[in-house]
Amino acid sequence: MRTIGSEEITRVVSELCLEINFNLSAEVLNAISRAQKGEESLPGKEALQQLLENARLAGENRVPLCQDTGLCVVFIEIGQEVVVQGDELHTAVNRGVAEAYQKGYLRKSVVKNPLTRENTGDNTPAVLHVNMVKGTGVKITVAAKGGGSENMSALKMLPPSAGREGIIDFVVQTVESAGPNPCPPLVIGIGIGGNFETAPLLAKKALLRAISMCSSDPVLAGMEEEILNRINRLGIGPQGFGGRVTALSVSLEAAPCHIASLPAAVNIDCHCHRHACRTI
Repeated sequence: MRTIGSEEITRVVSELCLEINFNLSAEVLNAISRAQKGEESLPGKEALQQLLENARLAGENRVPLCQDTGLCVVFIEIGQEVVVQGDELHTAVNRGVAEAYQKGYLRKSVVKNPLTRENTGDNTPAVLHVNMVKGTGVKITVAAKGGGSENMSALKMLPPSAGREGIIDFVVQTVESAGPNPCPPLVIGIGIGGNFETAPLLAKKALLRAISMCSSDPVLAGMEEEILNRINRLGIGPQGFGGRVTALSVSLEAAPCHIASLPAAVNIDCHCHRHACRTI
């Protein structure tokens, strides 16, 4: 049995919040650089170059990549042989988020009530997902989800008869309707199966996969490729200026579902694609 102090979880969450808001990951930088070289639209090519310059300035000056520093979504995989000593897990996570958003002068974007809209003042509470796994480690993944991309995401309870083509059409239509609002080039997470609440969670988890990694399931991998190609034929382009690069990546996750259902969810992420993980 291993004991981990809750203050260690707080520290890691705080560090990850700052890291993802100040630094564009290497995989996204490389993807945007490749897209910039291949983009045929001159305004689109210029927009991608400005995104790269923005990332450079943000990293060098420790300022946010985007003014919308996001709602924090935290995934924790905790080993069955781990005991967390001290604060309750959600308290430890929220303390880490609050510390980072105060220390980094990051915008606080969370309101206490969706109707009265009073700001909580420290960007908490975070959205926390916890899974028990084998072992003595704790894996913490923090994602910062901005309102622009999250607002363009969608869930649809399709009939099973919709099948593969119905799912693809739904995803492409969702991206087309979003237009420039989620700040393309986008990273698209798709969840299919499960039930009403499972599909959106699968879609968000799909966003955590490396953008260069296709599904290990050949059927899903084929859908990912087709969806990406169709999205990039929409002509929305970088930042909505037109062009070939509307999305950098499409990731699809699936789960078993009821015989009468085919839930499908699309979680759109902006070009910043902010997430990072660490194991303690």
